[in-house]
Amino acid sequence: MAAFVDHPAILFAVIFVLLIAAVAFGVFVLRRLAPLRDDERDDFNAVQGATLTLLALLIGFSISMAVNRYDQRKNLEEAEANAIGTEFARADLAEPQIRASIRLALVQYTRLRLTEFQTRIPDERKRLDGEISALQSKLWEQATQVAKTQPTPIGSLVVAGMNDVLNSQDYSEAARINHIPHGAWVLMILIAIFGCAVQGYGAKGQRRTALLMTILPVTISLSLALIADIDSPRGGIIRVQPQNLTRLLQSLEK
Repeated sequence: MAAFVDHPAILFAVIFVLLIAAVAFGVFVLRRLAPLRDDERDDFNAVQGATLTLLALLIGFSISMAVNRYDQRKNLEEAEANAIGTEFARADLAEPQIRASIRLALVQYTRLRLTEFQTRIPDERKRLDGEISALQSKLWEQATQVAKTQPTPIGSLVVAGMNDVLNSQDYSEAARINHIPHGAWVLMILIAIFGCAVQGYGAKGQRRTALLMTILPVTISLSLALIADIDSPRGGIIRVQPQNLTRLLQSLEK
């Protein structure tokens, strides 16, 4: 499931095929096994309406979850850029011999974080994560060196700022791996399949059946693909653009 959710286009194609098959099952199998009588139409319409209403509520709830996670990732990217910029300014409080080293490392760190935000290649991300981890260790060593040479509130300020830089990366990465639970995906897909089968079962006439075999599956598939796109920071079209890190890097490199 995770592989499909991270690739919204593939998810759309798979769900569309499943829903088309569900509609066809309702039209060509269920209607032959248990033909719907006219006196059962009212009860059927109640079941059909409840099923599609439940599906609509689940889709709406999932879209809300995905949008909230998207906003959280965007806010944390801004917070990370602010933390790096603040620590870069606080480096002025350090001794001259370490000040330039901290600033140079922060520029390199910002460049790595920006590249990591933009890359989609798993192997490249692993390489970048290793470099980022090594540079974080170097930055922390520099901050502790400031604290040792300047055991004053000024040194504590530099250390606290560096701690914010490192923590902001953890918060940002945690938000990027936080997705809609797989159980919610399974439930939505199962109800969508059931709803399409019921819709095909209750269709009247060949023309209406042909429309139902395309309109409803396309609508549901597009909705689920949109949720996956918003909820997947590594794949799809809708992604958090690291605009704040880009602006920060341009400012630091000047």
